[in-house]
Amino acid sequence: MSGLTWGLWGLLFQGLWVTVQLTVLSAALGAVFAFGAGIARTHRLRLVRFLAGAYTEGFRGTSALVLMFWVFFVLPIAFGWQLVPMWAAVLSLSLTYGAYGSEVVRGALQAVPAAQQEAGIALGFSPWQQLTKILLPQALPEMIPPANNLLIELLKGTALASVLGVSDISFRALLVRHALGYSISIYSVVLVMYFVLAFAFTRGMRALERHAKAGMGQAPPEKGPSVLRRLNVRQRAGSSRDLTSAGGA
Repeated sequence: MSGLTWGLWGLLFQGLWVTVQLTVLSAALGAVFAFGAGIARTHRLRLVRFLAGAYTEGFRGTSALVLMFWVFFVLPIAFGWQLVPMWAAVLSLSLTYGAYGSEVVRGALQAVPAAQQEAGIALGFSPWQQLTKILLPQALPEMIPPANNLLIELLKGTALASVLGVSDISFRALLVRHALGYSISIYSVVLVMYFVLAFAFTRGMRALERHAKAGMGQAPPEKGPSVLRRLNVRQRAGSSRDLTSAGGA
């Protein structure tokens, strides 16, 4: 490859960093929306539950792509708030996936046995203490596996930001394709990049899950015995049966 070609391929790796930024920023802001709405949906006041439910149903039922267009093009006209493409994409993705995440938070909180909350009331805990000391520590390990799925979906959803001109992997792949005329090699590399990112995020979330379970005193699942160990166990069991048969004879 010529120097120009290497430079164009380098654009993909610059786009990789933009995609990571989009994912991390959207996930962080989306987690704020998810926890806020999810906790609010378990509130004792009906108005609070209604407002949180309206947010969840509203943003789950709209297109993330159309929401990006609305945030980027309509907000400046209606309210005079002009966001740069990067932050318009982050806000749109975080609102959308935060709505999905709020259901994960709500379900995990409601899965905690009611007796745990009743024990907190008996001990004189305030609602905030019940939430932070009883409910969330027990619900967090249950939130992480579905949250991991949402994180991977968010990673793939960042490709929508390219329609606003955000120079992520997808946007730069299109530029490189137009410059070089290659399709198979470029988009194959892009697929591998997304897979590597998804795998890295998944490993990180599993480590977080193990840490959360360890904090609750839950031991990590033991690894199954190796093939050789299973064979040795079977051989010893077979030898024991043979000796038992011989002794009985």
